[in-house]
Amino acid sequence: MTDTNDEPAWKQRAVERSIKTAKLRAEQRVQRFLDAAQAIITEKGTTEFTVQEVVDRSRQSLRSFYLQFDGKHELLLALFEDALNKAAAQIRAAAESETDPIERLHVATTLLFELSRPDPTAKRPLFSDFAPQLLITHPNEVRVAHAPLIALFAELMSDASDAGRLDSTIGVRRLAAMTMQTVMFIAQSSAPETTDSHPIEADEVWEFSSKGFLKH
Repeated sequence: MTDTNDEPAWKQRAVERSIKTAKLRAEQRVQRFLDAAQAIITEKGTTEFTVQEVVDRSRQSLRSFYLQFDGKHELLLALFEDALNKAAAQIRAAAESETDPIERLHVATTLLFELSRPDPTAKRPLFSDFAPQLLITHPNEVRVAHAPLIALFAELMSDASDAGRLDSTIGVRRLAAMTMQTVMFIAQSSAPETTDSHPIEADEVWEFSSKGFLKH
């Protein structure tokens, strides 16, 4: 068998170039499908659409779609993961505006709460419709999708621990996961404000959750 290291340098460069080109084209096709699906979701305010609608909107072929995705579920999962990645990036950017590790945790916790809270005026069916179903039917996929957020909170918890500001025997990653899940659950289950009820505020959630790990 011929070792690839024995191949002429020009041939190796040509192969590498073709692989990079194919990868770039595949990424562009995937993004066009994602953009098309997101546009349809925004217009309809629901995840009830067909693969053919996505194919038509993206101006690509059905064959191309199934080369990139197993089906509609995988497409929605990709959109969900992408949304959570963007949320993690937004929270990180906001937290980095603070220098104190506890204030960074404070900013991250309150912003996560605000981003997770139901908004009757915003059409976010990926979170209001798809995510709850996914949690029941595919819990492992939910854990994978939330990995960037957990990693971010674990990093912030670790910084606070290094500064001697945490008071917990629980590992920072588990502590981050429990804090994040608590904040998101409270946000998603909070009722909209009416004359008879007052929704839980972000700072109340921070006060409640921080008592479980901060030194006082």
